[in-house]
Amino acid sequence: MNSKTTMKRLLVSAGLAALSAATLESTMADDATGPKYWSVGATLRGFYDDNYNTSSTDQRGTFGFEVLPTVSAHIPLQQTDIGIRYNYGLYYYEDRQEKGQDAIDQTHQVDLWLDHAFNERWKTKVTDTFAVGQEPELLTPNPTTGQATPDRIQGDNISNHGGVVLDTDWTRLLSTAFTYENGFYDYQNSGAVVDPGTGSFSGPSLAGILNRDEESVALDVKWHISPQTTAFVGYQFAWVNYLGNEPIAVDPVNSFVYHSSDRDNYTHYGYVGVEQDFTSNLSATVKVGASYNDVYNNPQYSSTDWYPYADLSVSYTYLPGCYVQLGFTHDLSATDQVAPDSSGKITENAENSVVYLDVNHRFTPKLIGSVIGRVQYSTYNGGLADGSSTTDYGVGVNLSYQINSHLSADAGYNFDDVESDLSGYGFTRNRVYLGLTANY
Repeated sequence: MNSKTTMKRLLVSAGLAALSAATLESTMADDATGPKYWSVGATLRGFYDDNYNTSSTDQRGTFGFEVLPTVSAHIPLQQTDIGIRYNYGLYYYEDRQEKGQDAIDQTHQVDLWLDHAFNERWKTKVTDTFAVGQEPELLTPNPTTGQATPDRIQGDNISNHGGVVLDTDWTRLLSTAFTYENGFYDYQNSGAVVDPGTGSFSGPSLAGILNRDEESVALDVKWHISPQTTAFVGYQFAWVNYLGNEPIAVDPVNSFVYHSSDRDNYTHYGYVGVEQDFTSNLSATVKVGASYNDVYNNPQYSSTDWYPYADLSVSYTYLPGCYVQLGFTHDLSATDQVAPDSSGKITENAENSVVYLDVNHRFTPKLIGSVIGRVQYSTYNGGLADGSSTTDYGVGVNLSYQINSHLSADAGYNFDDVESDLSGYGFTRNRVYLGLTANY
């Protein structure tokens, strides 16, 4: 099948989707009475991806299509708000079929949230996102944190991010926020072994170096100086347990075999900050401090160090439906780098600085545009990659046109560029897409 034939079929499929959505609208529009507690929708897109392998040496382009149905339920109660949303993704890659490979990828994502007010002073919020997929954006949903790897990874890889926040107003001026967060990662690529006879190492698997459980608890004490200004001081304790239970490296000095759990660590954070509402449509949050990291489980050597910590953001709503958000974060994260240096030390983590920008603009009541940009600069601590850096640039542009209350069309472009001191680690990737979304 050639590319022109593929695109013709995509356009035909898009037309059928539009017809189905129009029929659905005419059939069900008169039934929309009373409060609505659920919604269903589906997106059909055709795309071209010029480097779906995210590779610097095997760059292959392909046409394809994606089908993205979604269903959600939302139940607002007197003191509680509950919601659940499920997104399914089916992605077809023409080039993979021509090569005799499995041409279809599938993803799943489930979002849960619960807001509850015990009384006027005690409120809690619970959220959770469970995802199965291949793209790094899906495996690391939060764009303000560093990704362990920018690569697209084949397989049914799992990530789960959950959190609980308890806000308490003790007095008119004093309040606290207690937070618990959890991140769980499980990669399908596994099976690293060391030959007991020869000592030869097959090389680490992604499961061995990245399967992990990340947890943290934090307490912020807030002083409400004025209705517009809140100052706070906080402490956070975070710990990471690596769950791969596999060999990840061999010390070239004494042939000691490192295992996944040898990179277990905990981190103490101390910080101060301020939340400021300059006007009704301009606000900012500044949080700065330091972290102390201890890789406590390494049987070869201990590793402790201090690092700067920051989380800054500014939000500006300049027109109804139009806003800009700019932010910066600096923190430690897991990394897929682990190879030991000549002294036998392995790479323990990465130090990430992330700048992100989100712009949403409503050109007309029906036409909306958005731009999302992100730059991540990472430096590696320990091992063969010690002191090396990787810069990850990402930009996404989207235009969405609301055809009617149930049907919209969108077009977009995504660009990724990874530049690295590490051999074979960099790549560029361009993706364009055109599609229709129906919802009810």
